[in-house]
Amino acid sequence: MVYLMYHELEASGRVPCHSGPGYLRYLVPESDFRAQLAALKVSGLRGLNVSQALASEHSGAGVVITFDDGCETDLAVAAPLLKALGFQATFYLVPGFLGCRGYLAPGQARELGAMGYEIGCHSMTHPYLTGLAPRELRAETVEAKALLEQVTGQAVHHFSCPGGRWNREVARVAAGAGYRSVATSRAGGNGAGSNPFRLSRVAVLRGVRPEELVRIARGRGLATMRLKQAFRSSAQLLLGDAAYDRLRGALLRGSD
Repeated sequence: MVYLMYHELEASGRVPCHSGPGYLRYLVPESDFRAQLAALKVSGLRGLNVSQALASEHSGAGVVITFDDGCETDLAVAAPLLKALGFQATFYLVPGFLGCRGYLAPGQARELGAMGYEIGCHSMTHPYLTGLAPRELRAETVEAKALLEQVTGQAVHHFSCPGGRWNREVARVAAGAGYRSVATSRAGGNGAGSNPFRLSRVAVLRGVRPEELVRIARGRGLATMRLKQAFRSSAQLLLGDAAYDRLRGALLRGSD
């Protein structure tokens, strides 16, 4: 099963949380998101949350919809559109971002959960986890879970890695904290034999056409995505996170 990864949605009259080219490529317009959901519905695919997918309640007939970061558009735009189609989703929130400009306030996070949507954790402050000291990693996973549960009033079972940065230590600490899964940004699908503490997801970028998204949701083209991602990962490993991010930002600015 394919897990889709969305971020902030672009809505009329709203200023995006960030303006860098690396961020804006993930900014999907509301009209595009609406068309994508409609295409998934017409194709016979049902929008699921992570818990439903892991329980294999809808094997072969669904696509998992996830959102990272906890932007205000999760509640203002995504939730009503999902609800209208009877779709579920998992929203991975960053407790340290709650109440900041463009992000959900604590009360809005509770409202999102009260609507029946699954709340997951996307770390406490959104750093790359793989370079953290043990105490920092605990704060970003264990303490973030406790705080998010206190804010939302519901159990938080699922975690997603900022920037997709994952290693075995992150998975070990997350499992020890009581999470039931860890999502990465590694392109691919997930099946019965997949490691729930290293789930693959496919990022939905700006400009993806509805028919293209349906193909992705059905698992087509994932091998090509993995190959491209492998090249990027090699460059990231060679350059290091900071240098890789600077180079990537410069290339994206040059393509504008």
